[in-house]
Amino acid sequence: MDTVLSGLATGFAVALDPFNLMLVLVGCFLGTLIGALPGLGPINGVAILLPIAYGLGFQPEAALILLAGIYYGAEYGGRISSILLNVPGDAGAVMTTLDGNPMARNGEAGRALSLSAVASFVGGTFAVILMSLFAPALAKFAVTFGPADYVALMVFAFASLASLVGKSTVKTLLGATIGLMLATIGIDANTGVARYTFGIPDILAGIDFLIVVVGLFGMAELLSLVEHQARGTLKSLPVDRSFVRMADLAQTKWTIARASVIGFFIGILPGTGASVASAVAYGTEKRISDTHGTFGTGDVRGLAAPEAANNAAAGGSMVPMLTLGIPGSGTTAILLGALLMFNIQPGPMMFAQRPEVAWGLVASMYIGNVALLVINLPLVGLFARMLTIPQHYLTPLIAVLAFIGIYTIVGNPHDLFMITMLGVFGWFLRKLDFSLAPIILGFVLGGLFEDNLRRALSISGGDWGILVQNWKSVLLYLLALLVVLVPVVLARRARKVAAA
Repeated sequence: MDTVLSGLATGFAVALDPFNLMLVLVGCFLGTLIGALPGLGPINGVAILLPIAYGLGFQPEAALILLAGIYYGAEYGGRISSILLNVPGDAGAVMTTLDGNPMARNGEAGRALSLSAVASFVGGTFAVILMSLFAPALAKFAVTFGPADYVALMVFAFASLASLVGKSTVKTLLGATIGLMLATIGIDANTGVARYTFGIPDILAGIDFLIVVVGLFGMAELLSLVEHQARGTLKSLPVDRSFVRMADLAQTKWTIARASVIGFFIGILPGTGASVASAVAYGTEKRISDTHGTFGTGDVRGLAAPEAANNAAAGGSMVPMLTLGIPGSGTTAILLGALLMFNIQPGPMMFAQRPEVAWGLVASMYIGNVALLVINLPLVGLFARMLTIPQHYLTPLIAVLAFIGIYTIVGNPHDLFMITMLGVFGWFLRKLDFSLAPIILGFVLGGLFEDNLRRALSISGGDWGILVQNWKSVLLYLLALLVVLVPVVLARRARKVAAA
């Protein structure tokens, strides 16, 4: 404990330097804006600003503080477009659309934005506290997860999808299957065989996540607005001065606590990220709390769970990066590259050899979480007023954001056609009352599942027994079974009671 306190004292001395403090605030503000733009997300924001920070000759700790501020600022910002426009800012914000956007459509945009800011603050702060106290021990546990354990984790995540969203379990599973199919497009990394490319060279490398999420959410939302406008059924969304209430905080306190724990521990597992954490947290909370079927219609607990989880996961992903040099997510992989650019080797000795960098970053995350809350809460009213923009202006705004965002990042005109086609497909699925979130989650989890399954079978020489050799794998499979079977048993028992 004395080591931790002395380290934090060193870190706060670095983070409270006027220049570094300014970088924390600038990083948080820019991150919020980047996260709010559909399709950009933290990974692209950090990638864009890394060469700028290096070129300006910043000290290593200053550059890392700025880039980390953009990272968790973007995790905060991703909720804004998810709630207001039903277009996720990044992968971790997909689940936020399920209850956040219905709240906005019901005239409670301010309440949704302020509650999500508080949940994000609690999740992020919880992650930083655990990182300060237990980072080395947690990192050592995380690296004991082998490919077979990751397969079991993905099975558990897929099991959570079974009754995750939507009224129809069949449609939810079918949506996840569509996502899995999209994830298999491209060249097989093991065999070099092109899969489902139909001779189109532009998709040999697969379909980028940004294209899928912007197409299925952004363009589908645009087409839905155009349809209502053409039919004359377009209604202006109600906006009031709603704000988070004490009753909301009391109702969601245990939801936020559970989601923060789930998000952090999934976040420390390399390669999982906020999308898996928010999906598992939402699924868990739905099973525990959704006794009246209100999740997906604007339930505050359904909004708080993914927001707390994805910010806790962002902090958790820092743990293996700093203590072992293993990135926990795509964004921390770029942060790892930033450390190597400054000739700093992450690992167990980093906290002892370069405490100003390691502890300075940790201390800046404490400050950054407070700064983000202070920045975001006063702007809730301003963000909510975006809904007063006439819908016939909002339609081209979504289109411009989608096309410019995709072309700026990917730079391939073919991808503009892809998001248009996916938008039409997503609009058609919405007409059939499909939820689009399972498709996105199937797409994200499918790649992780396939990669780790093949890795495990390569290690075992094709012996499928490797999937159940480890106690962690067996435990996750049992939890997956419980997740699927318990609701079925409870529903059957409820029917018998009702019949009696």
